[in-house]
Amino acid sequence: MKSFDDLSEREILALAIASEEDDNRVYLTFAEDLHDRYPSTSKVFEEMALVEESHHQMLTDLYQQRFGSHILPIRRGDVNFFIKRPPVWLTKNLSLDTIRREAELREAEAFGFYQKAAKHAQDPGVRKLLSDLAETEQTHEEIAANLESTILTPGARAKEAKTSDQIFLLQYVQPGLVGLMDGSVSTLAPVFAAAFATHNNWQTFLVGLAASLGAGISMGFAEALSDDGSITGRGSPVLRGAICGLMTALGGIGHTLPYLVPNSIPDAFWIATAIAGVVVFCELWIIALVRTRYMDTPFFKAALQIVLGGAIVLAAGILIGAS
Repeated sequence: MKSFDDLSEREILALAIASEEDDNRVYLTFAEDLHDRYPSTSKVFEEMALVEESHHQMLTDLYQQRFGSHILPIRRGDVNFFIKRPPVWLTKNLSLDTIRREAELREAEAFGFYQKAAKHAQDPGVRKLLSDLAETEQTHEEIAANLESTILTPGARAKEAKTSDQIFLLQYVQPGLVGLMDGSVSTLAPVFAAAFATHNNWQTFLVGLAASLGAGISMGFAEALSDDGSITGRGSPVLRGAICGLMTALGGIGHTLPYLVPNSIPDAFWIATAIAGVVVFCELWIIALVRTRYMDTPFFKAALQIVLGGAIVLAAGILIGAS
């Protein structure tokens, strides 16, 4: 890797050309990725890509005037001035925050490069162009803001906000809710069956812990392997799987923890079971509230569905354990 101070004027111009071309392609990739989800913001990045293309042309013209048609093959990765970052632009369905943050970093890096390159240049024409580009890159964030104010009308912003809510629902709320429902309901039968079969809190706790962790691992893998998110826009399968698995485990552990009440305490079994019953009621109520908030399900309908299902599974566990 070459030090910035060791670069010749020719190498600086070649590097600037490659960097502008790279930024142009990245912004066009962002625009393509955003086109279906956020069409107005996609237009902003298309306009930013055009600005980078104009910079590329100015630099190319100056390079060819000074050094001929052959442009040296030097890129960001060949110079230690630039920070190496993961190529987020290769990931589909990125969040707006990630894309905008990457754009800000690239513009800040470009400003620093042109500012330093202008001081390093000996030729007055090269120095002037690099200084002008430094000023442009410094105000590029402002240009983007102006483009947004022009292109992102109130109607477009409202539409994109709705899309953002839908993506949040698909990527976070839905896998979390599925996990919480599965963990809270599916583990009721083994936990309460073990409780009424043994009347031993510690053994019941072990059964509940195993059931909760097993369900969490199973649901996590099932969610992650069900959809890679590239077509549906549901985001990273690893993230969805982790959310689903964690919420599944938490749903089961919630009504398992009361069975940590020591067996040595008088009526320990009934105390733990009473606490577990209250926890189950709270879990089912929370699920009903989440479904009402995010799934547009009427509260009483959601409560009836989830409470009825939970009650059936709970009764099955008690009957099996008591038999």
